[in-house]
Amino acid sequence: MSALLRQRFPRLYRLFKPGLLTLLIAGCATVGVGLSADELFGKTVITDRRAEANSSQARHYRQDIRPILENRCVVCHGCYDAPCQLKLSSPEGIMRGANKTLVYDGTRILASEPTRLGIDARTTEEWRKKDFFPVLNERSQTAEINLQNSVLYQMLTLKANNPLPAEKLLDDDDFELGLNRSQQCPTQEEFAEYADKHPLWGMPYALPALSNDEYSKLTQWLKDGAALAADLPLPDAIQAEVEHWEAFLNQDNLKQQLTSRYIYEHLFLASLYFSPEPLFRNQQPINRPEYFFKLVRSSTPPGLPINPVATRRPYDDPQVKRVYYRLLRDSSSVVAKTHMPYRLNNERMDWIKALFIEPEYKVDYLPDYKPETAANPFIAFSQLPVNARYRFMLEESEYIITGFIKGPVCRGQVALNVIDDHFWVFFVDPEMHKDPDYSQFLIDQSDHLRLPGEAESNSGIITNWLRYSSLHNEYLDAKNAALAEKFPDGNAVDLNLIWPGNNSVSTRKKQSSSGAIQNANAALTIFRHFDSSTVVKGMVGQHPKTAWVINYSLLERIHYLLVAEFDVYGNIGHQLMTRLYMDFLRMEGESNFLALLPQEERVRLANYWYRDASDSVKQHLVSYEKHILNDPAISYHSQNPQAELYEKLRQHLQPVLEDKYNLARRITPQELNILSRVNRVQGQAATLMPEISLLLVENMQGDSQVFTLIRNSGHSNLTGLLYEEENRLPQEDYLTLVPGIIGSYPSAYYRVSSFRLNDFVSAVSGLTDEDDYEKLADRFSVRRTDPQFWTHSDQIHQWYLRNDPLNAGLLDYNRLENR
Repeated sequence: MSALLRQRFPRLYRLFKPGLLTLLIAGCATVGVGLSADELFGKTVITDRRAEANSSQARHYRQDIRPILENRCVVCHGCYDAPCQLKLSSPEGIMRGANKTLVYDGTRILASEPTRLGIDARTTEEWRKKDFFPVLNERSQTAEINLQNSVLYQMLTLKANNPLPAEKLLDDDDFELGLNRSQQCPTQEEFAEYADKHPLWGMPYALPALSNDEYSKLTQWLKDGAALAADLPLPDAIQAEVEHWEAFLNQDNLKQQLTSRYIYEHLFLASLYFSPEPLFRNQQPINRPEYFFKLVRSSTPPGLPINPVATRRPYDDPQVKRVYYRLLRDSSSVVAKTHMPYRLNNERMDWIKALFIEPEYKVDYLPDYKPETAANPFIAFSQLPVNARYRFMLEESEYIITGFIKGPVCRGQVALNVIDDHFWVFFVDPEMHKDPDYSQFLIDQSDHLRLPGEAESNSGIITNWLRYSSLHNEYLDAKNAALAEKFPDGNAVDLNLIWPGNNSVSTRKKQSSSGAIQNANAALTIFRHFDSSTVVKGMVGQHPKTAWVINYSLLERIHYLLVAEFDVYGNIGHQLMTRLYMDFLRMEGESNFLALLPQEERVRLANYWYRDASDSVKQHLVSYEKHILNDPAISYHSQNPQAELYEKLRQHLQPVLEDKYNLARRITPQELNILSRVNRVQGQAATLMPEISLLLVENMQGDSQVFTLIRNSGHSNLTGLLYEEENRLPQEDYLTLVPGIIGSYPSAYYRVSSFRLNDFVSAVSGLTDEDDYEKLADRFSVRRTDPQFWTHSDQIHQWYLRNDPLNAGLLDYNRLENR
């Protein structure tokens, strides 16, 4: 085609850049010559582009192409919220292509069909039937047509020929930014019109273009047919581990089958890896593990190829005689917002055996998969020991809580505006749950502990809300009555209620004479960043407004509500019911914390946390029953019992507290003197800062340190559904600065030399309006329009991988600001 145009229209050919010529050709089928796509480019033939693992094509993809795609493309195209559902993090996602349907559609009346990569379709042909269209050429495989018929190439070329404007800020008339921007998702046939309407909307969208070298490499790769790479064979040692674990998980006895079902329903999101390093010790691997796996249900047993069972939820009926739990290799790019590492080794297997297999108890039957059974873990797993279930979650509580942050709600304001922007979490000591009466209590209350997931993905709101509200109130009444019977005078409640971070007795017995392992999962900090959130170990940051104390039943319900049963493809009723029910669970956790305070302080805090909320909400938080009026057996001596309790808890947990995010232990005294001032910024100056900022500080020796600057937003209460802004209290906003990287969605980047650190902190502290912020950004930010943006981005990712190799992943740029 190119040669034909050059021959017939030589002057026109010389006028156009090669990329613009491609766009002209692409439009021929719809605007000019009346030729069909088949006549222009040949018939569609879908092939598997994955070259043999050891071939030169595969090596070229792994070494030269994949790094460009990861660092320039996957940073926007790596989760459910990837624009146009285009996931470029794996060969399967690249071959699948794009789709115009929004996953995050908060208005759908009926649930939509899931489109989870690797689950809901197995081949490119099947994805085409689900309205996914190619971004690579699937017609005649010639060099010219490979470019002319590739949406990916056209997008890159559109940007190359129309770079970002030279201004420091993008014009709102030229670009739509933010997660709720409209998505165009042009097909090959629609691209000419798209390019004509939006010449600045090439890829990477609203970011600097690729370098000449990167563009050249991708162009040549596409021209040569865009070969991808099959996985290299697993090393023998890793394959042996896979077989060892699959053999363990798929034993025939009922006790093992029920245990494996429980494990799967809690680990199906985990990024599993093999490492001999001890469990529960905060020892980081020197390098990122090379191989990750997903635990899946398969219709085929170990030894045969994995055939994943495609169900909406991990507990849905698999429609097969028996499921087998298999370890499916996950070779996709490691993306921070979905990466949840979980270590497997012999110690882990011994731990699971000690919890579930070795104790004497009987499993007489396997529960069915009916929603009213499977959606209620207190019914489905009633035969498993309560203490074993609690220990399984508790001793990896960071992973469990992270599930509702990085799982199906990787973008979830509806689910996340039910929690405060900054709070601490503590846990009830498992010794409190060893009483057989507690197990029987949960069995007796199983109907009252039902969750909205049993209504599946097409849920009504009003009737279900009334039903589950009534059930939860009945559970709380029963719980309070049980507590009154167990602690008749109230004075038995003290700090011994709080888990101190010791592990299972069976695990401790296997430790050296140095003593039991200390588990840093005993205290967690949650930071919410509007529609995303982060969980880290330790009591990080300033004293928060609220805190939770979580027991087994609460932890289990949080997991099932927000992870196991949450369906991102569900209708609006399902998603709102999830948010409404989470109100109950938040208040239950807060109420447990309040039980450690004097009654007068409980009432004061309830009124403070729920300003402008109804009296019924406050009463729900603080029970005024006589048995709760008694004060705990904790002595308070200050005028601020809440702050005093925080410090008592810190002392109680001191041996296990994670100090990874302790500013004082990561920087010099001089830097601490400067940077600690950031943690005193409140009110308007804090409000003007972005949700999450990453600050890179370089010293005179060329060394660098990265800090996360978090804005915590104040609210009068969190009971309002879908009108969060009406409850905002900007005067209560404050900043928290921590060493390292927290969060997956940076809003802004700052780069500061150490000798200008004081200037940066003074500028942040002195913010009064948007003009001040613009001046700060002019001096210190690396804006999305900065020609050095990609260089800075690479430096951040390299620092992340070097300093936190287990947790490091590609950050997401869909929330970058334009200020």
